[in-house]
Amino acid sequence: MEPIAEKKKAIFESTLDLVRENGFHGTPMSLVAKQAGVAAGTIYHYFESKEHLICELFKYVQEQVKAVVQKEDCATVSFKECFFNLWFGLYTFYRDNPNVFKFFEQFTNSPYNKCRVGLEQDEFHRLLFAFFERGIAEGHLRHISPKILGTLAHSNIISTAKIQVAGILTLQSGELEQIPLILWDGMRNR
Repeated sequence: MEPIAEKKKAIFESTLDLVRENGFHGTPMSLVAKQAGVAAGTIYHYFESKEHLICELFKYVQEQVKAVVQKEDCATVSFKECFFNLWFGLYTFYRDNPNVFKFFEQFTNSPYNKCRVGLEQDEFHRLLFAFFERGIAEGHLRHISPKILGTLAHSNIISTAKIQVAGILTLQSGELEQIPLILWDGMRNR
């Protein structure tokens, strides 16, 4: 991910905070500028509209999640170990970045999601599906569509992080590790 200007980063981070607290509708550009500590004109230097800001913020956070997949998809360890590293890497990212998690959830179910129209597949999902395609090709995973395996794994990670962050479920020592293990057992080639 290429470095971004500090003011632009402050705008993104402030928007994440405000969207988590107030939703998209309750987050006007003026409030974003105030919380980011920038002049109202500065925000419009970077973003021509709120829609442009939200769409660029989506790309910004997608880059962060994509970086987790790139970091954990390595050829220096076994595919199984890589699978668990990827699961825990994404889980930890979502757990430790609840603003990003909440933003994704709201973005997916909002009219802003239309800025993704025309994109056949975003880079994050392309990398995720390629990871599972590799596991199939190497004989580690069942011969099922990598899109199905990737979607199953990612939704499992998201659900686990969501219930942990919300405090709905407190897992005892060793229980968290059982979740990806059950997932692995269901996906692996027997």
